[in-house]
Amino acid sequence: MSIAVDTREQGQLPFEGSRSIQLGGRRVRVTEVFWAYWRLAAERQAMFFRRVGGEQAPWTDDAVLARHRFTNAYRASDRVSQYLLHRVIYDQEREALDTILRVLLFKIFNRIDTWEHLLDRVGQPTAASFSAEGYASVLDELLSEGRCVYSAAYIMPSPRLGADRKHRNHLALVEMLLRTGVLAELEQARSLRSLYERLCEVPSFGPFLAFQYAIDLNYSTHFDFDEMEFVVAGPGAVRGIRKCFEDTAGFDAAGVIAAVADSAQDFFEMVPPPTQFRDLWGRPLQLIDCQNLFCEVDKYARVALPEYSLGGSERIKQVYRVDPRPLLLGYPPKWCLPLSAQTPSVVGAAGVSRDFVLESLDTPCQIF
Repeated sequence: MSIAVDTREQGQLPFEGSRSIQLGGRRVRVTEVFWAYWRLAAERQAMFFRRVGGEQAPWTDDAVLARHRFTNAYRASDRVSQYLLHRVIYDQEREALDTILRVLLFKIFNRIDTWEHLLDRVGQPTAASFSAEGYASVLDELLSEGRCVYSAAYIMPSPRLGADRKHRNHLALVEMLLRTGVLAELEQARSLRSLYERLCEVPSFGPFLAFQYAIDLNYSTHFDFDEMEFVVAGPGAVRGIRKCFEDTAGFDAAGVIAAVADSAQDFFEMVPPPTQFRDLWGRPLQLIDCQNLFCEVDKYARVALPEYSLGGSERIKQVYRVDPRPLLLGYPPKWCLPLSAQTPSVVGAAGVSRDFVLESLDTPCQIF
């Protein structure tokens, strides 16, 4: 795709102020935050590879990235996604219905210690044995101790199923979906969109959560849909897009994300100073990754470019603290990356060797 900066505005580099550019065949006007988007993506991915390569923190000279917590450039590289891959989905082979149940149960709470506590107290969830009451009573105990059971990553609305506490309503929802055959119906999806649309019909999920869950289910062997099929923009991504663009020339949020993903390499080459983006062992940024990055640049701009505030929060709530625990790193085997979720590699403490990281950039499909 042709990318061009309007040369009628002389004397400015692309990252200085707003600019008129071609995006997806339309002329749009972007702000400094748009160029920060690309530098953020490149530096956050560089931080990932520095850590994987065994370097010690801090992994960046960017003061905002060093101090605050940001997701990885690739959604699947985040710690919770990695846990989902190798401890929820790929720890052993399962029937589709059991996998769907496990993924949704884990993602509704989206908290590793909640999942591990449930497994320790109740055991592995299966379609044949699942009992909402059994799980709810365990979470009752956690809450009585003042412990959190939900992640702060998403706002989780409670389905109205008669219980007085949110976790009980969510567990009742999972049981209802299992009992009424909705989870089994998900197995019949023939595209990412059809999977998403069925999830949208679930009470309390809504478009954003339904799309996130569709992506999570699609990591498994039971679905094999293209992540470039379509995207749903969450509230954070919409705010990020508003900060990046003065005018989107009629593109809605999903259209902006699709056009940006299609032209990503061109923009990385345009951003001064020279910005090298190291992709995920040959896998380019997908729509879901570009969506997440718009959410992250919304946060980043609160501190780095506060003049683009839209009247919302002016700070980043989460301060980054180095987690000393090593990471188990692996991706869906069908992606044909050198690190597989079926046999994840330990990185972060001693790290995967730098030679492995660099040499693997050009490694053909190899699962080990």
